[in-house]
Amino acid sequence: MVAQGWRPAAVAISLLWLATLAGALMVFAAQVVLARRLGPAEYGLFASSLATVTMIAPLAGFGLSQFRLKAYGSEGWDADRWLRPALRFSLVTTLLAIAGVAAWALWGAPVDADTRATLLLLTPVIVGVLAVDLVGSKLRLEERHRALAGWQLLMPSGRLAVALLAVGIATIDARDVALGYGLVALLIAATALPQLAAMKRGEMKLMGHGPRQSKPHRADVPGTWQLWSQAWAYGVAAALYPVFFQVGTVLLKYLGGNAEAGHYGVALAVMTALYLFPATVYQKFLLSRLHRWAVHDQPRFWRVYRLGNLAMLASGLLTGLALWLLAPWLIPIAFGSAYADVTALLGVLAICVPIRFLSTSVGSALLTANHMRYRVLAMLAATVVAVAVTCVLMPRFGAVGAAWATVVAEATLLLLMYLGVLRIRQPAAEAASP
Repeated sequence: MVAQGWRPAAVAISLLWLATLAGALMVFAAQVVLARRLGPAEYGLFASSLATVTMIAPLAGFGLSQFRLKAYGSEGWDADRWLRPALRFSLVTTLLAIAGVAAWALWGAPVDADTRATLLLLTPVIVGVLAVDLVGSKLRLEERHRALAGWQLLMPSGRLAVALLAVGIATIDARDVALGYGLVALLIAATALPQLAAMKRGEMKLMGHGPRQSKPHRADVPGTWQLWSQAWAYGVAAALYPVFFQVGTVLLKYLGGNAEAGHYGVALAVMTALYLFPATVYQKFLLSRLHRWAVHDQPRFWRVYRLGNLAMLASGLLTGLALWLLAPWLIPIAFGSAYADVTALLGVLAICVPIRFLSTSVGSALLTANHMRYRVLAMLAATVVAVAVTCVLMPRFGAVGAAWATVVAEATLLLLMYLGVLRIRQPAAEAASP
């Protein structure tokens, strides 16, 4: 029976991991092509502008897709009552996020004409990211792993197509690539419309809660304030993460120049590809189940938590070691001699790999029940540490200082997540004891 239970889980994780690996390879290939084609300065302009938009993009929807997983995990079919107000709220927050990028591009400082144009051309990325997030949460709740695997490949494959097209354009620059990324995002948003319409009509095949009841147990439709009170923590956490991860690239652009930002952007592209593995296991496969188990099967929840910590720590150590050993050979081959100093950055950032893998599994316990408020405070503290240490180290050590600041911030986040789990494990253990 145990083998039968693990077999479909292993198949689903393998499918999602293969799709994630394919997506990571596409993203990495796109970064290689663009970095070589544009050169450090133009690539730095594009990478820092994309990082700026990426930091603002989570304001669209403001974490409601994560909240939806929690709501359906605890309420089952009754969580349909959240759908319509959530979609309306997503529309409003998306317009505010687009307005924020436009305002920074037009009136923010310091921005030049090239940065202004690149930022404006990248604003559709916000809509694309929201569409990917909303449809992804629906497919996870339905446990349609094949459809989810295909869906998550749309954005990376579209961006790779833009990068390959850039090879054949003689006068390509950052603004042209930004236009291509924006068009890809709009196409993905258009592709998502049928799924979003089905969500609005309540046409979803929710797994793990039996058939839909003819009459819901809870027919009350929450208002905007009730939705906000339940979901704000997920939104703040989603908004803090890209700041936590991308702040070095943005600060290097404005304090060190486009070329230095381009070097650091290449290093973060490599790290982003590596971090897709724990994100696949927890965000795309386990999260909807963890929300369900946290309410209905706590022994299973904590058993998966312990096994996940061991697996993530072991795989993180092996991955970090491989990065440290292979980066000096692979980076010059992939990106060219102009990015040779990226190997030094990756030598530092390799320390982050086991830390991030473990913090993903440890922090998963704080995504459930009512622990998101602590998680937000932990993310906020780690983000403040990231910004502060980056500002202290970067003027003296440049991109290497930003890399060490990232190590300190990742370690801070892991420590805070661990302390938070200890805080909730004690009452759970006491309640379970006879």
